[in-house]
Amino acid sequence: MNKAQLVEAIQDQLGGRQQAAEAVDVVLDAIVRSVVAGERVSVTGFGSFEKVDRPARYARNPQTGERVRVRKTSVPRFRAGAGFKELVSGAKKLPKNDVAVKKAPKGSLMGGTSAKKTAAKKSTAKKAAKATAKRTAAKTSAAKKATAKRMPAKKTAAKKATAKTAAKKATAKKSAAKKTAAKKATAKKSTTKKATAKKAPARKAPGRRTAARKTTAKRATARKR
Repeated sequence: MNKAQLVEAIQDQLGGRQQAAEAVDVVLDAIVRSVVAGERVSVTGFGSFEKVDRPARYARNPQTGERVRVRKTSVPRFRAGAGFKELVSGAKKLPKNDVAVKKAPKGSLMGGTSAKKTAAKKSTAKKAAKATAKRTAAKTSAAKKATAKRMPAKKTAAKKATAKTAAKKATAKKSAAKKTAAKKATAKKSTTKKATAKKAPARKAPGRRTAARKTTAKRATARKR
């Protein structure tokens, strides 16, 4: 039985071919989407569909016998339910005036319910992520503003400290220059005094001959008178 034959088989129960085709498409689409998302779709009395991961392995090419590496992959798997197995094995007979698979209780078709739960979880996670992003942005902006306010104060303090240091250095240079000039002036004065003292000739006491000459001249002057 293919899909078209399946639609024909159920069209009388669903009120027409179009309605039957839509029902088959909707059911198969829901099963496929749930299994692809990694969810398990279970129908009571019929079976379950699930996604199975196969690790990488080596296999043999049946035609050449060559060893081939098979990559890691995921495959769908269907496991028949107990009721389905019993009907196929003959342990139970198919009912004539009733459906083979009895109506499942609410919640037994796990695909739709789990899909809703997953969507709700995703929306909640998105909202939480947005709220966290807003809080982080607010904290970052507050930190930037605080840093911007602190920076001018730090710069002003640094400028004042630099100005004070420069003023102290200038004062120290001026005082050092004055001291050096005073020392140089004092040194010059002392040098001048020493030079003057060296240049002044020492007065010699008059010798004996000069005194004798003066005495003789005085006596001659007195005789003439």
